[in-house]
Amino acid sequence: MAPLTKQKQIVGLIAWLIVSFIAAAIGAAASIQAGAFYTQLLRPDWAPPPTIFGPVWTVLYVLMGIAAWLVWRVGGFRAAKSALTLFLVQLAVNALWSWLFFGWHRGALAFADVLLLWALILATLISFWRIRPLAGALLVPYLLWVSFASALNYAVWQLNPQVLG
Repeated sequence: MAPLTKQKQIVGLIAWLIVSFIAAAIGAAASIQAGAFYTQLLRPDWAPPPTIFGPVWTVLYVLMGIAAWLVWRVGGFRAAKSALTLFLVQLAVNALWSWLFFGWHRGALAFADVLLLWALILATLISFWRIRPLAGALLVPYLLWVSFASALNYAVWQLNPQVLG
């Protein structure tokens, strides 16, 4: 494959950021009332305030988009088909979580989803790392945050069985 021109690289970066933020928007659509809902739930003492989630997720989606772009730059989608397909699948599972938890109030299913998401992020991170170590490294904060989010999902679900049955 011929080296990508600077223009194609910029377009590719924008495209991967858009793909990442489409997943964010799908999740956000389910989270419109998330702040009010979340504050009504019993939460563990270590739960962050609702205002933390937006900025953290924004940074994570930027890092995800850049990571996918770095992998894509190595040889296009065909050259990294497995890794980039994993990336797209984990984005879909990520978006689904907001619907399960905030939209449909399904705590158990949201917890199962976040565990699947964690495994998919790890697989994506490893796949990305093998192609471009920096791309894998950019997913480490995402994996760490989802590890924390998994524990928080479980704790909140257990504290609110009547709401998140």
